[in-house]
Amino acid sequence: MTSPTPTPTPTLTPHASARHVLFLASVAAIGGFLFGFDSAVINGTIDALRASYGTNADGTGFAVGSALLGCAAGAFGAGSLAERLGRRPAMSIAAIVFLVSAIATGAATNVYLFVAARVLGGFAIGAASILAPMYISEVAPARLRGRLSSLQQLAIVLGLFFAFLSNYLIAAAAGGASQSFWLGAPAWRWMFWMEAIPSAAFLIGVAFIPESPRFLVARGRSDEARAVFARIGGDDADALVREVRASVRDEHKPRLSDLIDRDSGHISPVLWVGVGLALFQQFVGINVIFYYGEVLWKAAGLTSDEALQRNLISGGVNIASTFIAIALIDKVGRKPLLLFGSVGMVVTLGTMAFIFARAGVDDKGNPMLSAQAGRIAFGAALLYIVAFGTSWGPVMWVLLGEMFPNRLRGAALAVSGAANWIANFAVTLTFPPLLAGAGLGSAYGLYAGAALLSGVFVLYAVQETKGKTLEQM
Repeated sequence: MTSPTPTPTPTLTPHASARHVLFLASVAAIGGFLFGFDSAVINGTIDALRASYGTNADGTGFAVGSALLGCAAGAFGAGSLAERLGRRPAMSIAAIVFLVSAIATGAATNVYLFVAARVLGGFAIGAASILAPMYISEVAPARLRGRLSSLQQLAIVLGLFFAFLSNYLIAAAAGGASQSFWLGAPAWRWMFWMEAIPSAAFLIGVAFIPESPRFLVARGRSDEARAVFARIGGDDADALVREVRASVRDEHKPRLSDLIDRDSGHISPVLWVGVGLALFQQFVGINVIFYYGEVLWKAAGLTSDEALQRNLISGGVNIASTFIAIALIDKVGRKPLLLFGSVGMVVTLGTMAFIFARAGVDDKGNPMLSAQAGRIAFGAALLYIVAFGTSWGPVMWVLLGEMFPNRLRGAALAVSGAANWIANFAVTLTFPPLLAGAGLGSAYGLYAGAALLSGVFVLYAVQETKGKTLEQM
């Protein structure tokens, strides 16, 4: 029997290969866009949901945070799914689940169906949060990997912004989130149905990208992998295939036992670093701004329309900050950006904690800020977003996608991703009672303390990964 004819290696200019790999990363990053959109769309619907379903503060907090339970499950299972089926099929499944969830969430007739639909959507979000950085890190050349992996965070913040924009436009057209909109359905339902558009785009886009070359090598499909490496601009596709083959030669399907260090018998130290990064990214309270932004600014005395406008400004600042991170991450490095972000968040969160702790309250318990104090608080909130957006927002996902060696990557990403979503759920669920009980000053003080600890953690536990191939990790 004759041996199969090797796949021809295409000849590409550096610009052509860069455009191609940018296309691949952009398609994978649509999962991040959906992640951001789904996370923020709830922001403009909270009061309408409370009125529609008759929930109290705790029930509303659970309805908002319920998606995060699915996120943890999706993140935990995504690594195994990607290793079993491949990165492309796993992303296709996530896209389909996104689409179903978007329709079901808007159509839910009671709070139980709403929570079930949100949990289903959360599963897709969690899976996408792992699959996108995994795929991007595996197709990106080492010299571009930081910037391309940062597309995941850029897509997330674009999703946040467009959810804020969509909510604002729909609410403005209908006269409020609870008012009737197209086809007689309340506006808040259309806010969720808008997610069907990017969900369909993700499903279509995945059909036009190749499988990860590292997955192909692991499955013995080296000729296909060689063609993909050459197409994305590998200097020596044959050498890259040999390097990956050597790194996966003794590997097996990911399992949690892989996370136990073979020499010491203890959990691998690099996993603790990954979990620590995942936890601190949430404990600094960033998603309180994005999930509860409308509630937060209304509690500070603004009207609903003014609060939604501030959400838009916050989303725009977040996008600009992420572009800064993309420009710097492969030049400055991962660790310096994280340290900068931690210091910035300590200062800005501390400022907000001080302002709201000194504010008086009205008869409903809402803070009463002077015009000057309100401007300072909003400025500090924007600078807080800048500090996060240029550091912990994108850098954590970049590091999780690249810091684990091949034999650990699937299992370690699953555990770290699940930890991130569990922490997200904990912060989201505890904010409404924290706001009602201790107040905004105490909440921001708590998050400032977490930001301080995050800097200490980075200083002593995180190592730089800039410029290294995945096989060198």
